[in-house]
Amino acid sequence: MKILLTNDDGIYAEGIRALYNALTDLGDITVVAPDTERSAVGHAITLSDPLRVKNVNRGGKFFGYAVTGTPADCVKIAIRAILRDRPDIVVSGINLGPNVGYSVLYSGTVSGATEGAMLGIPSIAVSLGTFEDPDYSYAAEFAKKAVLLVAGNNGLPKGTLLNVNVPAVAREQIKGVRVVKQSARAIEERFDKRQDPRRRTYYWLTGEVIGSDGQEDADLETLRRNYVTVTPIHCDMTDYGFLQLLKEWKFEL
Repeated sequence: MKILLTNDDGIYAEGIRALYNALTDLGDITVVAPDTERSAVGHAITLSDPLRVKNVNRGGKFFGYAVTGTPADCVKIAIRAILRDRPDIVVSGINLGPNVGYSVLYSGTVSGATEGAMLGIPSIAVSLGTFEDPDYSYAAEFAKKAVLLVAGNNGLPKGTLLNVNVPAVAREQIKGVRVVKQSARAIEERFDKRQDPRRRTYYWLTGEVIGSDGQEDADLETLRRNYVTVTPIHCDMTDYGFLQLLKEWKFEL
């Protein structure tokens, strides 16, 4: 199996190393990841600047390629320029912090997998539900199981990726695995107004999760109950439920 790994936390992050170590016996692994953290860049790609690629060693041996771009850039350049053969699967992660609800639209981790799906390759995004003191061991183990399941089921539907979130609890506290929908997670955003040493005003975006849509069969609440969540996400964002009704509106030139 040919596996392409990427992330948005950067090639030096512990999450991608844990993923590499867990998957290394499944086949040929290539790491192509941002040279620094590129969290919350969404599906941005680089058009106005060149992409530079350099070899990176970790633990005294070659680990992968660092790219001066976004996760989507990394997957695109890996498939179009770096790799000799197309990968059989793309795995993005393991992200520090969950990617549930509307955050999937901002997530560089999810977008790395989305780029793979757009290019016709089965893809998985994997995230750990904490921002502090992460233990990636079980998330990496589960990622391996997910890769094997995708391979064993002949891939994924065209344009579909899997978004996986793993609770940040001890393995014995994980209650199971649930296939769920994306939640409508509510976030209270605010800008902290500050001044730099030269008394120039700047703003720092911050915020916190204030709730969800309350749906027990959605990713946020399920993850909070210590279940691993698996959500199929499709690149086609058309609202088919509203499409026919919209056609009845009287749009005019």
